[in-house]
Amino acid sequence: MWLYPALLLVANVALCFTEHYSGASCAANVFLPGGVFLLICASSRNVGRTVLLCLPLSIYAAFQIVLLFLYGESLIAIDMFLNVVTTNPAEVNELLGNLGRAILTVVIIYVPPIAWAVWLLCTHRDVPRRALRTARRTGAALAAAGVLATIAAYATIPGYTVRRQLFPLNVMDNTVQAVVRFHATRDYPKTSRDFTYHAQSTRPDSLQEVYILVIGETCRADNWQLLGYGRPTNPRLAQRSDIIAFSHVLSESNTTHKSVPLLLSPLTAETFGDSIYTVKSIFRAFREAGFATAFFSNQRRNHSFIDFFGEQADTCLFISDTPGALRSDSALVPMARNFIRTNAGRKIFVVLHTYGSHFNYRDRYTDSHRRFVPDDNTSASRGNRDQLVNAYDNTIVSTDAMLADLIESLDAQGNSVPAAMLFIPDHGEDIFDDDRERFLHASPAPTYWQIHVPLLIWTSSYHRSAYPTLTATASANSGRQISSSRTVFDTMLSLAGIRTPEARAYRALTDSSYREEPRMYLNDYNEGLPLSQSGLHDEDAEMFVRKNISAEWHNLFFSFSSTEYFGKFSKIICI
Repeated sequence: MWLYPALLLVANVALCFTEHYSGASCAANVFLPGGVFLLICASSRNVGRTVLLCLPLSIYAAFQIVLLFLYGESLIAIDMFLNVVTTNPAEVNELLGNLGRAILTVVIIYVPPIAWAVWLLCTHRDVPRRALRTARRTGAALAAAGVLATIAAYATIPGYTVRRQLFPLNVMDNTVQAVVRFHATRDYPKTSRDFTYHAQSTRPDSLQEVYILVIGETCRADNWQLLGYGRPTNPRLAQRSDIIAFSHVLSESNTTHKSVPLLLSPLTAETFGDSIYTVKSIFRAFREAGFATAFFSNQRRNHSFIDFFGEQADTCLFISDTPGALRSDSALVPMARNFIRTNAGRKIFVVLHTYGSHFNYRDRYTDSHRRFVPDDNTSASRGNRDQLVNAYDNTIVSTDAMLADLIESLDAQGNSVPAAMLFIPDHGEDIFDDDRERFLHASPAPTYWQIHVPLLIWTSSYHRSAYPTLTATASANSGRQISSSRTVFDTMLSLAGIRTPEARAYRALTDSSYREEPRMYLNDYNEGLPLSQSGLHDEDAEMFVRKNISAEWHNLFFSFSSTEYFGKFSKIICI
């Protein structure tokens, strides 16, 4: 009766260290839930049954502790729940295989009391009435103290709400919001039925054109040779003089299921929440302009907007839908070639969605692209960072080869067809880069490594000669501050000569009117916030400054590192 509420509070106490809560919010986050937990356990003499009925609270607490081990901060986000239904089993197995310490910790904390509760229930052991009265008085006193602390938090902390800062109430609310979003997403075909771009091509109908958008996966700009990385990760693209590489590009989301729809539509972080359920993808614009369109993905369907958007193309194929399939991204190139050959003489637009550099890195490339060794030990730990980086860099070599093959295929069409390719990843990745020891992506609060991505544009010799200002302007803009979510849609339409009321010329990298906009980030609540309010830390600010990437830094510096505190706290738990 006393132990179980205390164990449920482990997550609450940890959040006080990781979330920069004030004194009042910390007190509210401990006393109010602690009092309520104790009152629940003291509500009946049969405490075994009560504990078992509270199993969802144990699951929330365990999930939260695992999340803190993984990212060092942040609550269980709405996107985390959505990831449960949008992540394929293979990815889940890869991730769980590297969370052994965190899973063992929560098993040690929560399984014994649950087993104890089963034993109490089966043996009909009841709590003495006097103990119940003591627990109830204590619980009521703690809850009352928590209510006073909550009132103080509302009075002294701007924007404080229990829905976002009181665990587990905030996570329960996030669960409800995830369910609401899931159902809204499922209804997308109905809510977007009447959307149109009113798009038209400004070029002759008889002119064959080919445009390919390649969406990378989990790709960090800092590991690209073309962008100054010290390793030869782009051995083939680096030999070409017709590649335009953009170095100051940030994604407005660190999650695939948000970033890819942003890239495939005119939406931005500010408009995503209101319009994602009604807008259609870039395929609709190209089809209205008379293009044959195709979406080929090396990922699996995941019941998200990626599926809906892809299905708006004339041809849509997810080549990894076969259970157990593990194909290289290079398999996408012959599919693009065949689609171009089948639609010879037509205007063509193809999107290739790769698996890129998604963990487990060692599975993303063949031995022919294994340049950096050793690369076999890719379990998630700081001690394995050198091998993890070797394996990750090999995935970039593999992506380099795929893009080079694609460009050579387009080049082989000769000088009679204008063609262009744009490569942009959805987001980046943490690989134990600093003292926070962060790994992977999609954390509720982003990092520099998760949102700094490469962007490449290639145009054929015919395209450059026919539309010289487009390539020249893109080259001139290569050093500008860029948001991938704001530029890809408009840049692709500009390259293809498509006009639509939805287009914004000042967001196209090929337009002389291009202008830099404030850095924004799409948070877990689908709110577009200034990047400085996204949860970045000192380490991120230092990297942005070092890479000459502009943002508002006055809110990014903190007086202490939450990761350091939780690192100590997690060691205590493990001991």
